[in-house]
Amino acid sequence: MKKILQIGTKGQLGWELLRTCAPLGEVVALDYPDVDLSNSTGLRELVRSVKPDIIMNAAAYTNVDKAESEPELARAINATGPGVLAEEAKKIHAVLVHYSTDYVFDGTKGSPYVETDQPNPLNVYGQTKLEGEQAIAASGCVNLVLRTSWVYSMRQGGFVTKVLQWAREQEVMRVVDDQISSPTSARLLAEISALILAKIDGNDISWTEERSGVFHVAGDGACSRFEWAEKIIELDPRKEEQVVKKLERASSSEFLVPAVRPMISVLNNAKLEKMFGLRLPPWEVGLRLTII
Repeated sequence: MKKILQIGTKGQLGWELLRTCAPLGEVVALDYPDVDLSNSTGLRELVRSVKPDIIMNAAAYTNVDKAESEPELARAINATGPGVLAEEAKKIHAVLVHYSTDYVFDGTKGSPYVETDQPNPLNVYGQTKLEGEQAIAASGCVNLVLRTSWVYSMRQGGFVTKVLQWAREQEVMRVVDDQISSPTSARLLAEISALILAKIDGNDISWTEERSGVFHVAGDGACSRFEWAEKIIELDPRKEEQVVKKLERASSSEFLVPAVRPMISVLNNAKLEKMFGLRLPPWEVGLRLTII
């Protein structure tokens, strides 16, 4: 049984990971303020005291718009902290599992992104997440950087819960139709992460070393936010509470926000399937499993 250090337990993904990874070994799970990714000294002391076989970093600065006005804090949490974890993982021969984002891309490719495509983030959040990826790679530790997109759950105020709320408050809803990506269930992302860890546990370190690097892990297929909202409303288990009568397409330019988003940031998951034999189901299936 492996010893797992999980950083981040309160977010959408961290909460799910805590439950799915529990059977895999001894899990030491911490969240802010007990662990602070912006405190390099504290991070080093934590890893050295726990001596884990696997470090799972599910913590991040995820407020995309606020990051524009707090770039240094976002960088400390998203880039410097993961780099420190990677350095310490290297010293104790631990595997680092870290989560990144489709926002490392600019969305102009026009087809699904593969892991070898050149990143070009448009906002501070994407830039700092990319810097985190680069710091991990530079450390030389055995790592799995799992890039994902449009993560959601029913626990927190993400897009799914917001659409359900709006459908109960607004007769006409306007949703952007020019942002396209792959909705990813936090529960299914946690489950596929646990399956990856189980494969690591069942093989020697050289097997994991051969697979070290970046993998795309997102709901299969793609949709616009408008199409996502349509499906959310369709699957709403409490339709009798809805007041919405019309869903209208809108342009991103109609909504002024501090951070620019990539327009088409769909991820190609073929490498994950080839290397681990794993693949998330179509995003519609993931949504149905989560919402109903």
